[in-house]
Amino acid sequence: MDNQRLLVWATFGLMAFLTYEAWMQDYGPKPVPVNTVNEAPASELSAPADDTLPTLNDTELPLPSVSDTPALPAAVNDEVAAAPTTAAVRVTTDVLELEINTQGGTLQLAKIRKYPVAKDQPDTVITLLSTERRDLGLIQTGLRSADGGAEANQNAMFAAPKANYTMSGDELVVPLTWRGDDGVVVTKRYRFKRGSYQIDVEQTVQNGSASVWRGAQYAQLHRRLYTADRSMFDVDSYSFDGPIIYDGEKSTKLDHGDLADDGPMRLTAEQGWVGAIQHHFLSAIIPPADAAFDYAVALKNEVATASLIGRAQSIEPGDEHLFTNTLFVGPKLQSQLEEITPKLKLTVDYGWLTIISEPLFWLLSKVFSVVQNWGVAIIIVTILIKLVFYKLTEASGRSMAKMRKIQPRMKALQERYKDDRQALSQAMMDLYKREKVNPAAGCLPILIQMPFFLAFYWVLLESVEMRQAPFALWITDLSSRDPYFILPIIMGAAMLGQQKLNPAPADPMQAKVMQIMPIVFTAFFAFFPAGLVLYWVTNTLLSIAQQWHINKVVEEEGKHKGGKKKKKKAVENDSDD
Repeated sequence: MDNQRLLVWATFGLMAFLTYEAWMQDYGPKPVPVNTVNEAPASELSAPADDTLPTLNDTELPLPSVSDTPALPAAVNDEVAAAPTTAAVRVTTDVLELEINTQGGTLQLAKIRKYPVAKDQPDTVITLLSTERRDLGLIQTGLRSADGGAEANQNAMFAAPKANYTMSGDELVVPLTWRGDDGVVVTKRYRFKRGSYQIDVEQTVQNGSASVWRGAQYAQLHRRLYTADRSMFDVDSYSFDGPIIYDGEKSTKLDHGDLADDGPMRLTAEQGWVGAIQHHFLSAIIPPADAAFDYAVALKNEVATASLIGRAQSIEPGDEHLFTNTLFVGPKLQSQLEEITPKLKLTVDYGWLTIISEPLFWLLSKVFSVVQNWGVAIIIVTILIKLVFYKLTEASGRSMAKMRKIQPRMKALQERYKDDRQALSQAMMDLYKREKVNPAAGCLPILIQMPFFLAFYWVLLESVEMRQAPFALWITDLSSRDPYFILPIIMGAAMLGQQKLNPAPADPMQAKVMQIMPIVFTAFFAFFPAGLVLYWVTNTLLSIAQQWHINKVVEEEGKHKGGKKKKKKAVENDSDD
């Protein structure tokens, strides 16, 4: 089997696969076309009604329900003049800028202070929660009453001691209070920690009434859900954007087609959670893991609503009870996600190569903690991978060096048996056997590289830690393409140099294909993330150094072996004389 033919087919197989993936993203079947939230009429975002709340039933499992209109704070509704007056409590931490609406204590604005939308727009930061229609995002928490009385739900009016809170220490607590006519008092506290995107929500019910209070906590996340045009110039457009639900065992991403065609998804689970993904960023609600909750995700008016509700609790007169929930609003920093619950890392989706991508990211992170540069970390990890597989690729390199050495004899055989393909094939196999050459060994290096190449691709695409990470000189963002295409050109030149060290294909057609391969790869890699091209360039340069060294070693071995043969022959001639 001709190793060059295998190499060509393996390379073009990879290119065909990646091209197919890109084509399917751009031109393949799409979900049913929808209008974006930006195009929805104001009437579809009208004032909330009581039936927008998750329902509570004492005799059956309480299942969340979603009405035709999600429950939005009055600030969103342009046409509602009779709505109760609400105020926004502004909260500033070292990493977040937030607004909490006093109607329901709804978290209605969240800006990620340290993450600009684009590197050239440092003052325009990522907004995950907002009352703006196109970027709609709200997190509501509240309590349902089993007896149907007044309750501290998302429509209830809370009182806040201050209008502005700024973190000055390691922790910041923002309290909101609701008082019922029957003597029940609910204090909702938002708890923030320095450097963290985790938000703890505590709801303390103090039963000052004369009867038992019975009710349950709920939470719901509203998030716009629309389809965006995909572009090979924008890696963000290829990432999932929409709701995700975890049932205690596996996570499920739900796109518009899933929810529109199949209707709401409902389940009951312990250790579950719901969230909404926006590429590198996540909004999520994580209830206590030691209790069962009922979950639902539904789509109404191009807004996906993910809700959960717990079991009813009884509070005797004069007693109090604490309900807790954990929110996460921020970048998908894997260390912080794992601190909340290890399975929250499932929102960082490395695809079918997770088994390689996760250890690869772990190794990159460890190296980065030392060198403090993701580009340098990529280079060092590439070297480490090369060292791990050195012995395996060395055998392949030696075989290719021997193939290069016997090329004149191969050409002689081709000339001798040019009219007899069967005889040529047999003569070539005999030559390979005598010289201990494996013609298929040349494909081994590229077969080893492919899984790591694809794993690097997903790590760069999904890991927010590398988002907008600079390397050096003109490479200011490893997660986007090289703005001047210098790295792809260097890569193409390196591939051309690598070809010079390897045996040329015997087939003239294959030789022509191999000659244009560096040009094709340069064009193909021009729009890949710079970090991925950096990996390929580093790996190619290391392969060149390795093959050059092996060629020298094999050449020296050949000379030494030839010298021994001459010496042996001379000794035999002397003995004959």
